[in-house]
Amino acid sequence: MRTEQEAEDFEQELVDQYLLAAVGAGTGDRTVGADRAVIFEWIAFLERPVWTAEPADADRFLAYQRKDLGRARLTVQHKAWALARFYDFLVARYQSEIATATGVVVTQPIDEYNRPAKADYGVARVPPSEEEVECLFATWRDGLLEARKYLPAAWDYLAASLWRRAGLRIQETYMLDVRDWRRDLGEHGKLQVRFGKGSRGRGPKTRLIPAINSVADLLDWWLVDVRHQFGDDYANPDAPLLPSERRDTHTGFCQRIGDQALRDGLEGAVRRWLPDWVGRLTPHTLRHFCASSLYARGMDLKAIQELLGHEWLSTTTRYIHVHADHIEHAWAMANERVAAHLGRGGD
Repeated sequence: MRTEQEAEDFEQELVDQYLLAAVGAGTGDRTVGADRAVIFEWIAFLERPVWTAEPADADRFLAYQRKDLGRARLTVQHKAWALARFYDFLVARYQSEIATATGVVVTQPIDEYNRPAKADYGVARVPPSEEEVECLFATWRDGLLEARKYLPAAWDYLAASLWRRAGLRIQETYMLDVRDWRRDLGEHGKLQVRFGKGSRGRGPKTRLIPAINSVADLLDWWLVDVRHQFGDDYANPDAPLLPSERRDTHTGFCQRIGDQALRDGLEGAVRRWLPDWVGRLTPHTLRHFCASSLYARGMDLKAIQELLGHEWLSTTTRYIHVHADHIEHAWAMANERVAAHLGRGGD
């Protein structure tokens, strides 16, 4: 490297090659864009070529994110992982070329000491009790007809009910189309989730979930009594299941509702009917409630895993929040089964 410009061009080429490799591996555009933003933020912080970075630089960067910028722990975790993947790429593919061009042997600055653990940060999303959730939704349902604007109130209630009863993610919810409700499949009908969360940004992961837990009745109510009030696209299978009141100028369909509108709808309902949970009951907390509620009613973990769309069963177990006497109850039931077995053996 004879000039500063040559060093900058070489650095840019390394970044471009990394992002190109990610695209080739099938990583989604959002993940590639997020990784790119982290890398350039790191370059600006480092103020020297990326191949000169050391673990002490990563220490300063992560501390700066947490202490000075006040980033959330999970945000800092994701940034550290993005940098770790970038440097794994540099070491594996370009370590020799970088050493030849610069005289520096590139190393991994995110090491075992500053790499955030793969764990959820912050306060656990322990959901409200069954009684609190039932009270919220019963009052919410009774107040729909008295709402100042019925249609927005109805879509808020539908979305929150899907989080509560089927454990859908918020993006999975607002990306549903009319054709995704298949009443003809199975005993209860099935809901096709086409935009499930993929692994490490590798595009959406689809799944079919049975409309158990009163989801079938909920969707029948929506499509029979409510959806047509938004417009005449209700019979088009490609129209959004949860529309806004605005029209798309290109398709003539109702526009799709956004995630922030749904978050605001839940927050408003909680503020009105379950004020003790203001700021704590989120769409994802209702997803945790769904898992906990189904588990408490006897559904096995494997079935809950498939319903929620988790790749690993260990992820599902972190969603289960049981009552304080759960262990004692399980112990008593186990003793009853042993006693019954021994009793039958004695006969």
